[in-house]
Amino acid sequence: MLSPKKAKYRKWQMGRKNPSRLNAPETRGITVAFGSFGFKATTQARVTSNQLEAARRALTRAAGKTAKIWTRVFPDRPFTQKAAEVGMGSGKGDVQGYVVEVRPGRVIFEVDGASEEIAREALRKAGTKLPLKGKVVARA
Repeated sequence: MLSPKKAKYRKWQMGRKNPSRLNAPETRGITVAFGSFGFKATTQARVTSNQLEAARRALTRAAGKTAKIWTRVFPDRPFTQKAAEVGMGSGKGDVQGYVVEVRPGRVIFEVDGASEEIAREALRKAGTKLPLKGKVVARA
């Protein structure tokens, strides 16, 4: 799974819950820059490193040997969880993994070196592994 080599802070604070701010469209990483086709998010979600890895594996298998794949997001935000059956209080839980906050418009994966129908189907399969809705886009 993807995780940062080192972090400035081990645990982060929760972050904003305001849906209007979370659903604001992304301004960076919104075009297909490396490959011919990309998977673009249309909804907001926090994607864990496990989900990204599952999507990457599905994409690699479906795209074939000749395809080159780029992952345009990296999970660098730690999330914590308290142990089971532990009472309230006594601090924050341990770090369980890392997530990336994806807002609408962000390109998550890109593919090149595969035919259009294979690339579109592979990106669709990868998108089913993620907790967000998205669409397959071609290079402009």
